[in-house]
Amino acid sequence: MTGSATGPRAAAPGGPPRGPAGELLSVDPVSGETIAVLPTDDEEAVRTKVARAREAAPWWEGLGHGGRRRALLAWRRVMARRLDEVIDLLQRENGKVRADAVVELAAALEHVGWAAGHASRVLGRRRVFSGLLMLNQASTVEYRPYGVVGVIGPWNYPVHTPIGSIAYALAAGNTVVFKPSEYTPACGKWLVDTFAEAVPGPPVLQLAVGTGETGAALCRAGVDKVAFTGSPATGARILAACAPTLTPVLMELGGKDALVVAEDADVNAAVEAALWAGCSNAGQSCAGIERVYVADAVHDRFLARLTERAREIRAGEDYGPVTMPGQLDVILRHVEQALADGGRAVVGGPESVQPPYVRGPVVLADVPEESAAVREETFGPVLVVNRVRDAAEGVERANRSEYGLGGAVFAGRGAVRLARTLRTGMVSVNDVLTFPAVGALPFGGRGKSGYGRIHGADGLREFAAPQAVARRLFRAPLAIQTYARGKRDVPRLERLIKRIALR
Repeated sequence: MTGSATGPRAAAPGGPPRGPAGELLSVDPVSGETIAVLPTDDEEAVRTKVARAREAAPWWEGLGHGGRRRALLAWRRVMARRLDEVIDLLQRENGKVRADAVVELAAALEHVGWAAGHASRVLGRRRVFSGLLMLNQASTVEYRPYGVVGVIGPWNYPVHTPIGSIAYALAAGNTVVFKPSEYTPACGKWLVDTFAEAVPGPPVLQLAVGTGETGAALCRAGVDKVAFTGSPATGARILAACAPTLTPVLMELGGKDALVVAEDADVNAAVEAALWAGCSNAGQSCAGIERVYVADAVHDRFLARLTERAREIRAGEDYGPVTMPGQLDVILRHVEQALADGGRAVVGGPESVQPPYVRGPVVLADVPEESAAVREETFGPVLVVNRVRDAAEGVERANRSEYGLGGAVFAGRGAVRLARTLRTGMVSVNDVLTFPAVGALPFGGRGKSGYGRIHGADGLREFAAPQAVARRLFRAPLAIQTYARGKRDVPRLERLIKRIALR
């Protein structure tokens, strides 16, 4: 690999830098400057925080939907007032350019507001029809909080992604213990500190700082549910840690999202979308575009325009560094293998990998489908562009992936119909990465991309258990569910069953 990492982070290739007493160091991925020093939480400390969260849970649930709505909106106002400091923090700790930081925060604040404003409607008690056989029953269903939720967040979107679990879990009435990524602990602390400023009182939202050991301790500490965002490999370890206690887990894992460009697509718009979705946040987006399948009729025009535009994008100006040093090795391996497998580098190449950056987008063409750059998550500003006969073949190739997170289609006629054939949790039509910022839309994947949903009504229900209640209003005309029934009741019920079923 060309270049070398600098600063304290280089001394810890297997993980984040540590202080002399084992503290976690928050480090600028470009300069190596230490931004913050945070004490880590061992298993005993994590258990203590979970116990405190359980003590706080009755108070938080007792506020009701209205009280929690007011608290969450107060939190959003505090975050909005302190927006400049978290933008600065995202730039220094996470390496984002300002535009990427602002986009992340806009989506994060939208979700806090959506969860606060819709929890009562989605989760509150509602009547349901009891059916003809049970007309003497008044039936209701409501969604009750689990209790204490453990949230384990990622480093690539250290504010927006955790909020997709934290805000929805809180709105549903749970208390939360949040373990941020070891690469972005200061962003996690900022979230917890702003909540404490907005909602003084019992410890409803607490921070647990540390590496994977702290995350494993959180899984074993008696939480009622775990929400995890990260890689499939780490997700498997989270599942193993939660298995002995049968603790339910929400898994938002990786992606290998594809963009399909149809014959009648707006080519220039598709190029701009592919470039932004592939390179924004340095390509470190689980739902970013990594594969592009372009119909033969427009392929050459698409690739020529993409080549022209990609050469105008600058690392350090349009996108930031690769936050986690080890990811640069993955990016380099994928590019080199794609070329060895017969693909060609249209823009950039292995020489583009210059830590801590990928110096400009890498555009690869004609890469075989079995190559790692097509099969595995690259998580860098690398786009694979392959020619297909038509949009239908593009969808067929997109669906071969083990992942099933998001995707996009650019087409004229039949665009929505084409989108519905992608086997993914989310799809953008004639745009990219729009669904994460829509409060009402659920976010989550299929296959290797995980299961469960954050955001929207499904995200609220993910953090609450349904409770069904049937209350007798009057004595049933047919006494069936009692040994005091008459001899004629069962034959009458049989006739009634047939009449209802044969209507």
